[in-house]
Amino acid sequence: MLPVSGRRLNGARGAATPRRWQNWARTESSDPALVLAPRSTDQVALAVRRAGETGHTVKAVGASHSFTSIAATDGVQLSMDRMRGLVSADPQRGRVTLRGGTRLWELPALLGPLGLALPNMGDIDRQSITGATQTGTHGTGLKFGGIATGIVGLELVTGTGDTIRIDADNYPELLPAAALGLGALGIVTEVTLQCVPRFLLQADEAPDQLDIVLAEFVERSRAADHFEFFWFPHTDTVRTKTNTRLPLDHGRAPLGKLSRFVDEELANNLAFGACVNLGAVTPRATPAVNRFVETLSSRRRYTDESHSVFVTHRRVHFREMEYAVPLEEVADTMRELRAMIERKRYSVSFPIEVRAAGADNLLLSTAHGRDSGYIAVHRYHRDRDLGYFRDAEAILAAHGGRPHWGKMHTLGAAELRERYPEFDRFATVRENLDPERVFRNDYLDRVLSI
Repeated sequence: MLPVSGRRLNGARGAATPRRWQNWARTESSDPALVLAPRSTDQVALAVRRAGETGHTVKAVGASHSFTSIAATDGVQLSMDRMRGLVSADPQRGRVTLRGGTRLWELPALLGPLGLALPNMGDIDRQSITGATQTGTHGTGLKFGGIATGIVGLELVTGTGDTIRIDADNYPELLPAAALGLGALGIVTEVTLQCVPRFLLQADEAPDQLDIVLAEFVERSRAADHFEFFWFPHTDTVRTKTNTRLPLDHGRAPLGKLSRFVDEELANNLAFGACVNLGAVTPRATPAVNRFVETLSSRRRYTDESHSVFVTHRRVHFREMEYAVPLEEVADTMRELRAMIERKRYSVSFPIEVRAAGADNLLLSTAHGRDSGYIAVHRYHRDRDLGYFRDAEAILAAHGGRPHWGKMHTLGAAELRERYPEFDRFATVRENLDPERVFRNDYLDRVLSI
């Protein structure tokens, strides 16, 4: 039998007493039978083989920042915390190989001395590199795809416990599936990323009218390097953010320490946390609170290293649902969401975030084959959900939306097959790499079927 309660798989160091797992958003939890913290690919492979021999499932877990149960298991949980850092670098080609548990926030210190940076990032950097890429984490900018599109190679432990290298010279046909594999094809122990030379971003943040931004969303997204906006329901205005890429020698003009502290900690975390707490206790106050927050929006411009501009620090816990719709559908989708909120009289304290990303060829990418607009709806984790997510999802799905794999949604395999032209091709790859479904869990059973 597979050893539990802190006993070790033979050779797999770092076993820990089983403990309840919970994700960052506090939306999902599970009770793994055994928690291991491997230090090497060989130890990962051994754990997978032992689990398979005893009929247990295996899931790797990084920072637990997904809002879904994609990493949940009642079998063997492999913590990737001890598999972090730089494996190798090829600065001339702009490529780096990272261990799978490396956190995004660690990358500036690893890539910066090499003169490199990620081409694009989202606004949160707490995730592990494999967690981010396996679930399709993305930023904004139609010239860029999600982080997984930068993967040019990876090391994978398959369901049989074999370790394979996937890149241009080894099983290249598997890369479009494995780069964004939902953890269904195996455990990614190393990733090789195509990076770019370090660069600056000039950020221009400004208030604007919702109707104007919706009418111009496609045009603005195509014109800017990176464009996004946030709309607080119950108001008529939005906050836009336009980032322009600049060379390092342009010179930095960053936010001062006090300005960043006031904006990120006092406004975005402490004050905003107080506002959403008030909305959770007294929902009727939410529209007035949102309108007050709207009055605080002002123009500002600053220039800094890319990662410092892309990323914001969020300490207020929330739940999130995000769908990718065809780029041209964003405006109509947003108008329907606004009408639904007003009609149903929902009190929504969190803003709706709207971004864009370019088409790519990854089999299960939300932007597969089409330029996409991303619409993310949020709820404070203490809010009583009276159907807002359900009604929002109906609208997002009706516009051809594809749900973000790491964020809340209710679609199943039958519906997702209709939205992904290469769904069955991915299923064939899964059959070959994990024939016994060692990496399955309830979430994968729902979205991919058994």
